[in-house]
Amino acid sequence: MRQVFADTAYWLALTNPFDQHHDKATRASASLQGKRIVTSDAVLTEYLNALADKGSTVRLAAVLSVERILRNPGVMVIAQTRRLFVKGFALYKARADKGYSLTDCISMVIMRQRKITNALTTDHHFEQEGFAALMKQ
Repeated sequence: MRQVFADTAYWLALTNPFDQHHDKATRASASLQGKRIVTSDAVLTEYLNALADKGSTVRLAAVLSVERILRNPGVMVIAQTRRLFVKGFALYKARADKGYSLTDCISMVIMRQRKITNALTTDHHFEQEGFAALMKQ
């Protein structure tokens, strides 16, 4: 089964109908037949952090979204391990000239390990590392 990596930008856009990229996220979701979504604990942490101070209604909606993601058999959530953190941190350190977040770096490590070339994201940093940012198209 082919895999596609889901970045924080995808989850934020998909779950917020007012997000400027919501339509792109929805279209991308519709085109995923036969593909498994891969994401990570780090991405879900970043997603929850982005919504933490938006009020109790949004916070509860974020919790419910993550619970659905975790239960979804079509989504593989890669666990955060010390080894993965260290590899992501090494990339973060090596790309001091870039604006990559640590979560981006961990995501890129996962994508390389799993030979995933496509990311559900609007983030140009993935393109800088040679991946396709599907929500920019």
